[in-house]
Amino acid sequence: MRSLFQRKQIADPSEAPSGGLRRVLGTGDLVMLSIGAVIGAGIFSTLGTAAAGEVMPDGEVIRHGAGPALTVSFLLLGVVCALAALCYAELASMIPQAGSAYAYSYATLGEIIAWIIGWDLILEYAVGNVAVAIAWAGYFNSLISPWVQIPGWLTHGYFNVHASSDPAIRALLDTAPRAFGLPVLVNLPAFLIILLITWLLVIGVKESTRVNNAMVVVKLVVLAIFVGVGAAHINPAHYTPFAPNGFTGIHQAAAIVFFAYIGFDAISTAAEETKDPQRTMPRGILLGLGVCTVIYVIVGAVATGLIPYLQLRAADPLAHAFQVAGLTKFSWLISLGAVVSMSAVILVFQYGQPRIFYAMARDGLLPPWAARVHPKYRTPHITTIITGVLVALGALVADDAATYDLTNIGTLSAFLMVCLGVPMLRLKDPSRHRPFKVPFVWPVSLGGAAACLFVMKGLPVHAWERFGIWLAIGLVIYFVYGYRYSVLRHGRAPVELEGPGPTKPPDAA
Repeated sequence: MRSLFQRKQIADPSEAPSGGLRRVLGTGDLVMLSIGAVIGAGIFSTLGTAAAGEVMPDGEVIRHGAGPALTVSFLLLGVVCALAALCYAELASMIPQAGSAYAYSYATLGEIIAWIIGWDLILEYAVGNVAVAIAWAGYFNSLISPWVQIPGWLTHGYFNVHASSDPAIRALLDTAPRAFGLPVLVNLPAFLIILLITWLLVIGVKESTRVNNAMVVVKLVVLAIFVGVGAAHINPAHYTPFAPNGFTGIHQAAAIVFFAYIGFDAISTAAEETKDPQRTMPRGILLGLGVCTVIYVIVGAVATGLIPYLQLRAADPLAHAFQVAGLTKFSWLISLGAVVSMSAVILVFQYGQPRIFYAMARDGLLPPWAARVHPKYRTPHITTIITGVLVALGALVADDAATYDLTNIGTLSAFLMVCLGVPMLRLKDPSRHRPFKVPFVWPVSLGGAAACLFVMKGLPVHAWERFGIWLAIGLVIYFVYGYRYSVLRHGRAPVELEGPGPTKPPDAA
C-alpha cells in the first residue's frame, strides 16, 4: 500500500532528455496561451446560464442565477483561481516538466494521487474540448447562415438532439436521413475544426502559438468593441435587483461559470517547451489569470447592464444581448469573435491533453508509444493524433450541456490537489531551491484547497455522481496497467522519447 504513495524525485531542469520537447516559448507566449485558453466558451456561452440560472422545461430549478451580481461570481472565482495559481507558480518553477497538476502531484502526494489527477485532467482538456467544439459549431453556423445553410442533420449531434427541448431540433429525429434504421445526426463543423487544429498541433508548437497569438488579438479587439459599444447603452435600472437569488445565486453561478477559468493551468503543460521555465512559468500563469479576471468582470458588468439579466439565457449571450438591445449591426461581429475565441480555446486544450498523456506514458503509467516524439516536429504526435480523433468523434455526436459540470468538477479537484501539494512539499523537502515561493504558504494553500471544495459544492448532484463513476473507471485502468508497469515502482529508467513506432510495455517486475 505504501508504494501507491511513492513520490517521484524532482529532476534538475538542466537534465532534461536531449530527445525531448523543444524549448521555444517565452513569457509573452505563455500569457497569450493563457488568454487563448481562458477567454472563450466560458465567457461566450456559460455567462448567460450563470446570470439567468438554469430551469428545466418542467419547472425544476437546476441552478439559481446570480443576476447582475455575476460580477461578484467572477471576482469570487478570480480569488479562488489566484490562490490555486500561486500554488501552480511555485510548483511550476520547481518542477518545469510537461504534465501540469499530474507532474506536481507525483512529486508531492504520490503515484496513486498523480494518476487520479491525470485522469481528472482528461475531463478538463479532452471532455471539456468536446463542449467547446460544439459551442464553436453553433456560432460558426450562425456566422455563415446569411450565405450558407447547412442541413440540420449535419450540425446537430445525435445526443444533442435527444437532449434538446426545442421542437424544431427534436424533429430532426424524424426528418434526418437514416442508416441501419437510425437517424444520421452529426455535428460536422465541430468534427472538422478539431481535426484541423490537431493537424496544426502535430506540425509544431511554435507554429501553433503564432496562430493562437493572432486569434487572441482578434478576440480582445471584439471584446473591446462589446465593452465600448455596450457601455454606451447601459440602463442602470437593469442592475436592480443586484443579487436576485442572494449568495446562493452567486455561488451556483460561480460553479457553472468556472468553465470560463479552467484554461489558465493549460500553460503549465508547456513547461518543457518554455525558455527559462523557473522564471517564465510563474509570470505567465499569474499575469494571464490577472488579465482574464479583469476582462471577465468588465464584460459581465456590461452584459447585465445592457439588457435584463433573464434575457441573457441564450446559447450566444453576448451576441443575443446586442440583438435585444437593438445593436444588431454589431451582433455579427460578436459571433465572429466567438468563433475566433473558441478556436483558440480548442487549440490550447488540444495542446494540453497530449502532454498529460506524454508525461504519464514516460512514467510507465500509460503504454510507451504515448511518449513518442516526432523526429522532425519534436511534438508528441501520437498522443496528439489519438486525442484529436477521440475528441472529434465525441464532438460529432455528443451533447455539450452534459459536459460542462463534469469538466468543472474534474478541474477543481486537480486545483485542490495542487494547493495541498505545496505545503506537503514544504514539509518533506524544505531545503529545495524554490525560484518562486507562495507567500503566507499555509493560509494561501489551505485556503485555496478549501475554496476549490466550496465551489465544487455548488455543482448539481448529478455532477458528483458522474465524477464518482469516472474516478472508478480510472482506478480500474491504473491497477490493470499503471500499477504493473510504473517506472517509479519498479526502478526502471524513464521510457525512451524517440523511436520509429510503438513498442511493447516492459515485463512487470
